[in-house]
Parts: sequence; structure tokens; C-alpha cells
Amino acid sequence: MKKTRILGLLIRDRIKEAGRTQKVMTQYANIISSRLGFHEVSDDICSRTGIIVVHLVGSEEEKDKMENSLREIRGLEVQRMAFEY
Repeated sequence: MKKTRILGLLIRDRIKEAGRTQKVMTQYANIISSRLGFHEVSDDICSRTGIIVVHLVGSEEEKDKMENSLREIRGLEVQRMAFEY
């Protein structure tokens, strides 16, 4: 059986939390298959809130470690989607 895990990250304050989030992403880069990030941008303002969607591959142990590291970051909300097929 194959397992796929996708994490959704809501960064409440990109200016404060982006550095710590990026550090975790870099630490676990070997298990990140795809990553999509976006935030609202207009002529007048660049939103401090951002969303990142991350597709993980690799061992369940490594996925758990990365997810737990992200959950430790204050100001970051983590949601998980898991598929088995």
C-alpha cells in the first residue's frame, strides 16, 4: 500500500515566522516532492499571511518528524491530508 501525505501550512505572520518555517523546509528538503506557496499581493499591500502546500515523500518517520517540527512553530497552523492507495 502506498501512502501520500500533503501538509497545508497557514503562516499567520510571514515576517515573523517565514525564517523558522524555511529552516524546517530546508532541513527536510529530501522528503519534499512539491511545494506551492502563495499570499495576497496588490498594488498597495503585500499580505503578512501566507499559505504553503507541501507534498511529502519518504518514510513515515521522517514525515512525522518534519510535521512535528512545523507544529512547534508558533504562529503556524498545520493541516494534514493523507491518502492510502
